[in-house]
Amino acid sequence: MWNLPNLITLFRIILIPVLVIMYFWPGPWREVIVAGTFILAAATDWLDGYLARKLDMTSRLGAFLDPVADKLIVSSALVLLVSDFRVLSGVYDEVLFAIAVTIIIGREIAISALREWMAELGERGSVAVGSTGKIKTAMQMIAIALMLYGLPIFGLATMRIGELALYVAAALTLWSMIEYLRAAWPFLMEKN
Repeated sequence: MWNLPNLITLFRIILIPVLVIMYFWPGPWREVIVAGTFILAAATDWLDGYLARKLDMTSRLGAFLDPVADKLIVSSALVLLVSDFRVLSGVYDEVLFAIAVTIIIGREIAISALREWMAELGERGSVAVGSTGKIKTAMQMIAIALMLYGLPIFGLATMRIGELALYVAAALTLWSMIEYLRAAWPFLMEKN
């Protein structure tokens, strides 16, 4: 049960309080540590799945924990960003930013509920992760990492680039949700 991929997933969950604490830490290198913690979590999201498949260590616990860990770290980071006046003063439009964050978190809740319901029907495979969902996740991770760092890199405004990437991620989030709902629609319209 506690194989290497599952331990890596658990490590990702343990990184959440580290991310939150370091986000509010006033010390030097704060931005590097916060962004680095998030990037480490994003990398382990890929690593645990890769190792589970490569080492034939897939498990029900891992299948449950992996998406939970992903949603927790992303939601935590987004809540930190949307609640921070330092971030909001640097974004183009606070309302648009809050809407994008709400779309991303709301979609995660809705699709998790949809997957659970489809699993009860024995149709979980009908709402498997598609390519749009994977691209959305990658864009989301890049956007959040850039915004958590927030400092210019070689003169590039990482906060602005991250903000734009987040809007792209929000659009992809809506599109992937439509794909999931389209796949589940026949089951949603069935009579009891």
